[in-house]
Amino acid sequence: MTDSTASRPGSRPAPPDGARGPVPATKAPAPTPPATPATSALPGSAALPDTGPGGTSGTGTTAGALLHLVRTGRAATRSDLARVTGLSRSAVTSRVHALLDAGLLVEGGGSTSTGGRPPGTLGLDVDAAVVVGIAVGRSRSQLGLFDLAGREIVGDTRDHVVGTAPGVLMPDVAARLAALLAGTTVPVAGIGMSLPGTVDPETRMSLDAPVMGGWDGVALGPYLAEVCPAPLHLANDTAALAHSELFGVVPPADVLVVKASTGLGLGVVADGRLLGAHRGITGELGHTRIDAADGLLCRCGATGCLESLAGGWALVNTMVDEGHDVRHVRDLVQLALDGDTLARQLLRQSGRHLGEVLATAVNLLHPGLVVVGGDMGAAFDLYTAGIRETVYARAAASVVRDLRFAPAAHGESAGLVGCAALAIDAALTPAAVDAHLRA
Repeated sequence: MTDSTASRPGSRPAPPDGARGPVPATKAPAPTPPATPATSALPGSAALPDTGPGGTSGTGTTAGALLHLVRTGRAATRSDLARVTGLSRSAVTSRVHALLDAGLLVEGGGSTSTGGRPPGTLGLDVDAAVVVGIAVGRSRSQLGLFDLAGREIVGDTRDHVVGTAPGVLMPDVAARLAALLAGTTVPVAGIGMSLPGTVDPETRMSLDAPVMGGWDGVALGPYLAEVCPAPLHLANDTAALAHSELFGVVPPADVLVVKASTGLGLGVVADGRLLGAHRGITGELGHTRIDAADGLLCRCGATGCLESLAGGWALVNTMVDEGHDVRHVRDLVQLALDGDTLARQLLRQSGRHLGEVLATAVNLLHPGLVVVGGDMGAAFDLYTAGIRETVYARAAASVVRDLRFAPAAHGESAGLVGCAALAIDAALTPAAVDAHLRA
């Protein structure tokens, strides 16, 4: 993604000015709120019809549950909804009317974003609201404004100095967010944000991020609240990557999502659900001990971690020791793609070491798919060749017979798309929609 991407046609905010570059080492000025204040409400207002006995949220028969069926592709017409839920035609009609009146559903070709939907079919009005995605990493921050289909409208990506404190970076993020929202005329339904390490989704702060010194225990919500009072949802970066893979598709029941970048993380999707997301954690792939790393000091303070041998930061250190001017794993990956022999060897060997640990997870969980994302995932064929070598050699033949490997669906924007997906999914849960209709 470039520093600021062009807006899609329609009534959308223009991208902000500003060139890519490090965040200055002085505190950014307080952001100016957008001309049209962003709100946390979904559009419109409508009275929720009486659902009758058993019609409460969670039973699959409320208006919010019907919207979920339409949004996930399980139903496209009133007849489909009646068939799937067992509701009477009149009950379906009353709920659909509430959703139509609230501006959450569109019928037929009534929305510019429906792609010419046939008459009588129903669909989510993806232009009813927008969400914000914010992905903050060790040396880069990505911001984006998305419609409810998870399509980016406008974005802003900038590098920052490694070690930038939250008191410096977050005011800058807030100012850039204000610029993205300037001129926005539809509600902001939520903000999805990601950080490396372990986070607390309830307090919306980092709990343990060795790569982000000074961020642990810092409340992030107040930095954004004055600019955009929409609900803030926080996840770690690997969870965000996994959310981008799950959003809007029906994945295999069991998936392993590898984030291979400066650090190494693993998202475990079981029965279509990301494990540990509600606790702000994902699989600690990079801090699993391996024999080959025995005695090597990891940035977490322990020795013998996989990351100390195969993490992006370790590979960069090796390149620097060999006289290469490399500052980030993205630089190393680009060198590998350009044919640099050492960079290619390091990536391939990193994949082999990662495969040692991944083979155990494959044996235990029997996934149908392994998704490889993160900065090293940009060299997918090269990096995954190393992973396959050891996974196929160490995992049971019956387990890997039908195992597939695939690159992250959204490339270098995957984490940001995952942040948007986090906000969209939270705003459009049946319970949230039902509460909105009753407001």
